[in-house]
Amino acid sequence: MKRTLYPLFVDLQDRPVLVVGAGPVGSHKTKALLAAGAAVTVVAPQASDFVQTAALRGELRWQPRPFAESDLEGVYFVIAATGDSAVNAEVAHAAAARQLLVNAVDDPASASAYASAQLHRGGVTVAISSGGRAPAVARLLRELLEQLLPSDETLLSWVSQAESLRAEWQQARVPLSRRYRSLLQHLANQHSDEKPALTAVPSPMEVVS
Repeated sequence: MKRTLYPLFVDLQDRPVLVVGAGPVGSHKTKALLAAGAAVTVVAPQASDFVQTAALRGELRWQPRPFAESDLEGVYFVIAATGDSAVNAEVAHAAAARQLLVNAVDDPASASAYASAQLHRGGVTVAISSGGRAPAVARLLRELLEQLLPSDETLLSWVSQAESLRAEWQQARVPLSRRYRSLLQHLANQHSDEKPALTAVPSPMEVVS
């Protein structure tokens, strides 16, 4: 049966995250986790130069050995990036017993959380996921959006203005149903050259949540 996934952004600042595997993919995941402020522990018999250097600098902990169930103690989130489906399944099974979410890279059968193709611009993050079925399609859509979204400067301006307006609306108890159109009109007035594109945008209620 097809499952519907719940998209979510997670604050990992100072939270303990386990990465099993330290090859090119595991290292890529580790870099992203460190950028998010996570307290990363990497478990792998061999590790990339990046992981070894980061460990020497004290930026993460590296355990140079195979995965053990005890590695999951006190962990908030788990990434299995071993390239070995049997090991990924072992990690997933042990994590599930502790009610931990696992992102198993390129192994959706062993995953309970799925990574996304991400686009960061102007204080905004856009994430696209195929639920682990077709990561290449998610990446393609991200690249298409890169060509469509406004510049960093424009998006930063939009976010700043929307943040200020939201505070005013909350204080004035402006209903959610009115906020989106009010923001659209405000931005259209600020960026008259972009007004046709702005006024063509639909009005989904979820954008104000």
